[in-house]
Amino acid sequence: MEKDFGSLVSSGDVLFMMLGAVMVFAMHGGFAFLEVGTVRKKNQVNALVKILVDFAISTLVYFTIGYGIAYGIYMFQPASELLAENQGYELVHFFFLLTFAAAIPAIISGGIAERSKFWTQALAAGIFVGVAYPLFEGMVWGQITFLGQEGSWLAELTGGVPFHDYAGSVVVHSMGGWIALTAVIVLGPRFGRWDSQGRSRPIPISNVPFMALGSWMLCVGWFGFNVMSAATMQGISGLVAINSLFAMAGGILAALVISKNDPGFIHNGALAGLVAICAGSDQVHPIGALVIGALAGVIFVKGFTWEQEKLKLDDVLGVWPLHGIAGSWGGIACGIFGQEALGGLGQVSFVAQLIGTLIAIVVAVVFGFTVYKVLDKTVGIRLDKEDEQRGSDLAIHNIEAYPEDATSRFL
Repeated sequence: MEKDFGSLVSSGDVLFMMLGAVMVFAMHGGFAFLEVGTVRKKNQVNALVKILVDFAISTLVYFTIGYGIAYGIYMFQPASELLAENQGYELVHFFFLLTFAAAIPAIISGGIAERSKFWTQALAAGIFVGVAYPLFEGMVWGQITFLGQEGSWLAELTGGVPFHDYAGSVVVHSMGGWIALTAVIVLGPRFGRWDSQGRSRPIPISNVPFMALGSWMLCVGWFGFNVMSAATMQGISGLVAINSLFAMAGGILAALVISKNDPGFIHNGALAGLVAICAGSDQVHPIGALVIGALAGVIFVKGFTWEQEKLKLDDVLGVWPLHGIAGSWGGIACGIFGQEALGGLGQVSFVAQLIGTLIAIVVAVVFGFTVYKVLDKTVGIRLDKEDEQRGSDLAIHNIEAYPEDATSRFL
């Protein structure tokens, strides 16, 4: 009887993790359509192909290298041994965490859209998912006792409270956003984005419905991203679900007001709120989550405008403010709104959250500049001017997003 009950619990956990993995996997379609709707028509095919290929590459490198670095678990053993304990739970747990790791190149893709070489970026994606991301992931969630584990130096510094990131505001989003910033800087802006006098020439988004579809897909999948981070059915928390909902609502409403009804900002405001709440979704009160999400919405609107108009960074989808800055805010906000005085559970340290978040930025920027500078000096990371002007769809894939438009001219 006890054995049967244990088998039932294991089966439930395997199914729980599998459903979470599929929900987050579906989010990658959201990343794709968010980019498709934002870039020009001549680059839409490339956006779709990049996200899918990056996921396939991420699967292989995370399986062979990254998962082992982060957790000390290697998959090169007989299938019978992989299934021996908990009915293959570790396999679906790998799948779930893979979908997080593969978000790194998906985030970067939006920042460097329309002018990056396909295979060079695929190589960079493999490096980040195979080495850079797992190193930091292991420091927070895995076997590298450094930031997020009991007994780490940071926990000792803060009276036994380690760095806390429940679902990846910092581990996934901040890392991806800050790496993307380095890529945007090394690549430089798209041709024509600014004139010879430095005056801005905004490039409008190509398809609002596709962009909105991407946002909706991401929002729905995010509840798998956050809630299923419990990893087991016994650990599931309704607080995580409601906090995710309230942060999303806060991001939407703040972006609505600050942007004066701009649809691009509104749909991305939802994502900014969800990015920011990942870290503290299990710690803060729903009202705190609403405030965290609202401030993240403001961060995205103001941050995107600032980077484009003041810093003149051609971050096409605004992934640095959306994931990098909002993700960092989420890590720090967990240490603020997680305190009992503000209705939180009180199981976090502001100092630990601040230090862990700053370390993530340093790791991301160092890895990002190193990888992109080396690739730029060796094989090159940018399309030549003629290919960029033709569009990456024709230059890389030899097909347009709407080929009937081309053929109809001759019929």
